[in-house]
Formats: sequence, C-alpha cells, structure tokens
Amino acid sequence: MHPIVKTVLQRLGLGVVTLFFVSLIIFSAIQFLPGDFGEAVLGQSATPETVAAFRRELGLNKPAYVRYFDWIGGVVQGDFGTSFSGRDSSGVDRSRPVVELIAPRLGNTLFLAGMTAIIAVPLALFLGITTALYRNSIYDRVVNAVTLTTIATPEFFVAYILILFLSSLYPVFPSLANIDPGMSLGDKIIKTTLPALTLTLVIVAHMMRQTRAAIINLLASPYIEMARLKGISARRIILHHALPNAWAPIATVIAINLAYLVVGVVVVEVVFVYPGVGQLMVDAVRTRDIPVVQAAALIFAATYILLNLTADIIGIVTNPKLLHPR
Repeated sequence: MHPIVKTVLQRLGLGVVTLFFVSLIIFSAIQFLPGDFGEAVLGQSATPETVAAFRRELGLNKPAYVRYFDWIGGVVQGDFGTSFSGRDSSGVDRSRPVVELIAPRLGNTLFLAGMTAIIAVPLALFLGITTALYRNSIYDRVVNAVTLTTIATPEFFVAYILILFLSSLYPVFPSLANIDPGMSLGDKIIKTTLPALTLTLVIVAHMMRQTRAAIINLLASPYIEMARLKGISARRIILHHALPNAWAPIATVIAINLAYLVVGVVVVEVVFVYPGVGQLMVDAVRTRDIPVVQAAALIFAATYILLNLTADIIGIVTNPKLLHPR
C-alpha cells in the first residue's frame, strides 16, 4: 500500500475514534446540566408521581449507558431523536424530529460561514503575502498591529462596535440578521453582512500571520538564496518558489479557522439573533431540550474533526517524503 494511502486511512480511523470519545464527553456533560426537563415543563406543583411518569415517557428513567447507546445507535442511522420542546403539561405532544429542527439552521450557519470564508481567506492570503514581501516596512507593522488588535478583541465586543458604527450611528446594514427561507440571496447577504464582518475580523489575523510566518521561514532556505543570487525578483521568489512550499501550514491554519467559523459562531449568532445552529443550541440549553443540545454539539464536533483531518491530509499529500518514497 502506498504510504500516503496508508497514512490517510490511519488519520481517518483516528478521526472516527476521536469522534466516539467526543460523543461520550458530550453525553456525559449534558447529564450535568442543571434542572430537570420534566419539572421544568410540569411546574413545581406537579407531584413526584407525575414527574416520574413524564420522565418514563421520555426515557429519562433509563440508566445513562442505555440512553447513550440508544442515542449513538440512532445517530449512526441518521436519527438524532425527537425534540422535547413540543411537549407540554397538557399532554399534547407536538414534538418534531431533531433533524427537522437542525437542518435549516445548519444551512444558515453554513451560509454565514461560507460568506465569511469568501471574504476572509483571500484577504488573509493577500495580507500574509504582501507583509512577507514588504517585511519590516511601515505597511507590515501597521497590518500586524491592526490584526493583533482584532485577534485580541472578543467577538461580542467586535460585534457591538460594528453595530454601533454601521447600524446605529451610520445605518448602513441592519443590526439583526433574522433571515428566513423566503428571502432572496441579495437580502440574505445584506442581513448577514455584519455577522460575516465580525467573524472576518476575528479569524483573518490568525490566517494572515500564519501565512506571513510560513513564507518568511522559507525565505531562509538554500534554494531561495540561490534564486536571489540568480537575480530573481522578490515578488517572483515569494509567489513561485516560497508560496507553493508553504501551502501545508497555510492550509492547516485555514482549515482550523474554517472549523471555527462553524463551531465558534455561537456568540455571534446570539448577538445578531441569527437563526443558526449556535442560536438553536443556546435556546435548547435554556429549555433543557437534551436531544437538540446533543445533536448540535455532535455536529459541531464532527465538523471540527473533519476539517482538522482535511488539513492533516493536505499536509500529508504535500509531503515530498511521502509523495516519492524510496
């Protein structure tokens, strides 16, 4: 078997094992959430017998390990369970499958992440390449100072600053990103602009600095010195010699930040009231809707693991030692 194929299969297997242990952590952590769903729905006036019957109907009276294997077995088959949110004290069950609740929200989250990636990735690569090209110049120092400021600022603070200037003082974009399926693409883009700008300012600094560091590190290589001795321009050296060999670390940091776009949007979605998975998860935690919380957390974990595996595989495929084994 080719070394690349073998290594990729090993990484994929490790990803599956990692996701299994993460599912255990998610299930265990949710068991420690304060409060009880049965008591929250039925109220404090409910008798212990009524609460016990309600918990028995939901399956919450089963041992933890039984509930875990029931849940993970359903997940493997594409069934994340049924939401608790449709149940009420009147006895009427209007609950919906978790997949029906999460699917449109996941689409919204991916739309926001994709819109941010379209802005942030090219911008980060441009800033990283140009700051490496004009290293130690005033331009380099200004860009580094600005990006360090944005990366050190919490997302919610960046969001409120953008709302203040671009929505309140100068009403350019709406402060609430409450999109719906009936909106046109143009309306969705306008509504999502402020959340996308917030996430862009947060992640572009990391990608830019990693790109800059990877290129500068390669500029000290012997083949780069030889290119300089041949009189090749600095721009050509960076674009045609340094950048192709820097793709592995750059791809890694891009994949990690793209994972953050899907996983770390919770705060931004809550600030802008954006109907994504993060907002749904916060609402589910507040109402103690266990199946929705578990499903959202597992989707976040799977996305993060998948994108990290993608970055790892890109690094493996671009490794000359594995491409040309002896």
